[in-house]
Order: sequence, then C-alpha cells, then structure tokens
Amino acid sequence: MSKPDLPTGTFPGRIGRTFSESEPWFEELAHPADDSPNVVIVLLDDTGFAQLGCYGSEIDTPHIDELAASGLQFTNFHVTPLCSPTRASLLTGRSQHAVGMRAVSNFQTGFPHQLGHISNHAATVAEVLQAEGYATFCTGKWHLAPMEQCSAAGPFEQWPLGRGFDRFYGFLEGETDQFHPQLVCDNHPIEPPGKAEDGYHLSEDLVDQLLRMVSDSKGVRPDRPFFAYLPFGATHAPHQAPPEYLAKYRGAFDEGWDVVRQRWFQRQLEIGVIPEGTELAPRNPGVEPWDTLPVNQQRLAVRLQEAFAAFLDHTDDQIGRLVDGLRAIGELDNTLLVVLADNGASQEGGPFGVMHEMKFFNGILETPDEAVERIDEIGGPHSHTNYPWGWAQCGNSPFKWYKQNTHEGGVHVPMVVSWPAGIGEDQRGTMRGQFVNVADIVPTIYDLLQVTPPDVFRGRTQLPVTGHSFAGVFSDAEAPASNTLQYFEMAGSRALVAGQWKAVCKHQEGEDYETEPWELYNLSLDASECNDLSESNPNKLAELVALWWSEAERHGVLPLDDR
Repeated sequence: MSKPDLPTGTFPGRIGRTFSESEPWFEELAHPADDSPNVVIVLLDDTGFAQLGCYGSEIDTPHIDELAASGLQFTNFHVTPLCSPTRASLLTGRSQHAVGMRAVSNFQTGFPHQLGHISNHAATVAEVLQAEGYATFCTGKWHLAPMEQCSAAGPFEQWPLGRGFDRFYGFLEGETDQFHPQLVCDNHPIEPPGKAEDGYHLSEDLVDQLLRMVSDSKGVRPDRPFFAYLPFGATHAPHQAPPEYLAKYRGAFDEGWDVVRQRWFQRQLEIGVIPEGTELAPRNPGVEPWDTLPVNQQRLAVRLQEAFAAFLDHTDDQIGRLVDGLRAIGELDNTLLVVLADNGASQEGGPFGVMHEMKFFNGILETPDEAVERIDEIGGPHSHTNYPWGWAQCGNSPFKWYKQNTHEGGVHVPMVVSWPAGIGEDQRGTMRGQFVNVADIVPTIYDLLQVTPPDVFRGRTQLPVTGHSFAGVFSDAEAPASNTLQYFEMAGSRALVAGQWKAVCKHQEGEDYETEPWELYNLSLDASECNDLSESNPNKLAELVALWWSEAERHGVLPLDDR
C-alpha cells in the first residue's frame, strides 16, 4: 500500500537550493519475504458439518476430500450462526460484535455492535497483507457493507476495494441467482458475461475470474505473493446447478431423511470425524418422521435435496478447478489453502421447503401440493429453492438445530487446511480435534507469515486481535487447543464453550433473558448435546452463565437485542 505524499517538512532526505546541495529519498515499498506463501480462503455458505464427503455424506466432493487427505481435517471447528458475523470475524481475527457485525449487514441499530459494516478500527486481513506487499483479490459474496450503500452511487468505503482488496468480482448482497446474478466488478455494476441457456453459472465464473486475477498478477510480478478470498454463493439458497449435476442425483435420496441421516451418522463414526460414543440427536421440533409424510411432501423434499446435492457437487468441482489452476502455474505447493463453511445448514426452507426462499422471509407458507406443480423447475434457472428442515438437520448430523442457532448444528462446521510446503508429510491426511473458532484463522495466518497486525492503521487506533493462533497443531496433532473459552450469541440465543463444557440458551423472541432456561453439556462425552446436565450440575451451569456475561462485556456483545 503506497503511503501518502509527505509534507516537505517531514521529507527524510535533504532539500537544498540546488540538486548538488540536496539528498534524494525514495520510499521503500513493503515486500514479503521470498518464501512467503500465498494464502487462499474458500468460504462455503450454509454448508453443514456432515455435508462434505470427508465428513460423512454421500454427496460427491472429491476435490475437498483430496485436500483433506493431503492436508489437515478439523473436526471441532466453530463459527458464528450467521453469514455476515462469520465473515466479519474471519476477515479480522476479532469478535463479530466487537467489529460491529452482530447480525447481517442489512440493517443498523444505533449501537456499536451492529454498524452494518466492519469497524474501521478493525483492519481486515486483506488490508494488513496489502500493506505488507501482498496482492489481494476477492471473488464472490461480500455481505459486509450496509445495503443502502450497495448501489452504483456508493459510497464505496465499505466495499471490498475499500477494505483492502486490489480487485473484486462478485455480489454485495446476502444471496444471488446463480444463473442471473447481480454482479459488481471492482466498484461498478456489470452484466453477467453469459446466460443460463449458454451454460453460464456463477460459481464457474468466480473461479475463472480469480484465476485470471492471479495469473495477471503473477505474470508481471512473480515475486509477489497473493491473498485470495473466494466466498462462494454456494450452498446458500437458491440451490441451482447445471442440468447434468441435477440428473446425477435423481433418486439418490428417495429413502428419506431418517434413513439417510442414520447412514451418514454411521459413516461419521467410521471415519472418525465424531468421537466414539456420540449419539445421533433426535429430530428437531417440526421435523416429522419420513414415513408419515404425504406423498407430495416426500416428492418435493426429495427433489429439493437433490438440487442441494447437485449444487454442492458442482461447487466442489469448481474448487478442483481452482486447485488445478494454481498447480498449472506452479503456485499450489506454497499456497496455504483453507476451506470452511460460514454456519450450519439453513432452516430457512421451513418445514416443507420452498420454491422461492423469499416466501420464508415474508411469512408465506407454500404447501407441497402447490409446489409440486413446478417440481421439474427445481434447481434450474427458473427456481429459487431451499430445502426443508429435515434435510437441513440431516446435513448438520449428528447435531440438532440449524443456522441462526447457537447449538452445535448452527456453529459446528467443516474446515480443511492444505499447504503442501508447510505441512509435513507425516501429518498429511490427519485430523485435528482441538477446538478452533473462526476468529482464530487470521491470527494463525499472521503467525505463519510472521506478520504483526498494526496498533494504528490509516490513522485509526485498532481493536486488539482477540483470536488465537492454532499454528502449533499443524505439526503436532496432540498440541493443546489454544482457544479454550469461546462465547456465541445470535439474536439473544447464547452459548459458551469453556474447555469440555458448554452452556447454551435457545432464546425465544420477547422472552426474559434473565429467566430463560440454559442447558449444560459435557462436550467431551456428549458432542451432539443430547444429555442436558443443567439440573444435575447447577453450580457448573451458574459458573458458565456468569462467565458468558463476563465475555459479553469484554467483546462488546451487549445490549442483547433480538430484533
């Protein structure tokens, strides 16, 4: 990042009357060390813990599975329960509340924990690495700027180029149509470069654009490493995929969510992504036994799940194209590549699933008998679908609840890390069970790159980076967890993980925060939160609840607000 022109009085050289009486001075631009790795973060949207093949599902994700087989697979990784807060924490290494993003960026509340954007007192990793001499690129979903500022009129200070990225290609809202996206290039809106009838799909476009950015940069400056952030629109609704992917999954889920969930759960036990002895959580309220559903409800639910599976499979293939592209230009070996999800599988399809997700947000209930009349449109360019609760809980196996909730189903998600040059051969293909939170990723990147985040950035005092580096587990599977105390909060629902213990409260809008019941779990024995110990161990619960309030004060969580 170039420094502003210096006032003459602070010029480090010497200015005399003539050149011979003067001494020139040239700014020395920041440049990373010669062996500094590239960094790539791939963020999946609304992807549950069980939905990748290497985490138990039967959906084909061979490219992510290969990254896990040649890298590190994290089985105790946690995020916030919602997209914008996770992104704010991910990009800053700080609490989402502290940086002004307790909920989605679509609104402000007049309190510092909901600014609608990341606080300027919390430099993003893109800003920090850009100042260190990295090239910085983002393609995909932003959702970190106030929506009223996301038109062609700006202002643009909270768009990606205003927060540290050299280039941006993607969309600013929380979701977009994969066949007809609302696109932005850098700081201006553009039309999509193709049409659905010609085979266009946004996920493919995002990878094309990112590889082009990297190639353009490396073609001129091969000495300069890059930081790339690829937040796909997938697998957030609408679930849309090319026809051949939809056809691939026809009939794959006809057995229904009870049978499929049980089978995925058994696979999770077999491959070791959940501890031996873990129970499969009971069905969430509102999820009915599959065999009791009317035929049209089953038909609709199956087709919606097929569309999700096709969407995820297609996304995995795009990640494979990204990996192949980096390999082709000789950059893969020294690239630290992180693949993660932003929250658990979504409950926003309601009990039946929806042909258009906006019906859920507007309180419009579409019955299966109405929806099946357009069943053949599901997954294509004329649909905007989301699947029902039963399939969402299946995707969150073995956990209960969903995105937006602070139980494990909302916050316990997959993460895979690949770095051929940085992960020893004896560690590749191994799992890590240490607790890690999304705010810990950027401190780990800083640690590995030997970068110190600034105390003052662009004249603004910076909030402390409160995440914890987990770089130590890269070389030692038995290294202790660096993060042993983590709060969660979403619209009044709260949770705290302290070592092996978790206290959690599922808030109901309008209920009294002081008298709502909390649950208590020993996660080392009960990873799926099936055995509530709140009555048998009230002292431990009281200790954790008090600790939650203390952490809430420290991280700017208050006031609690369920609007």
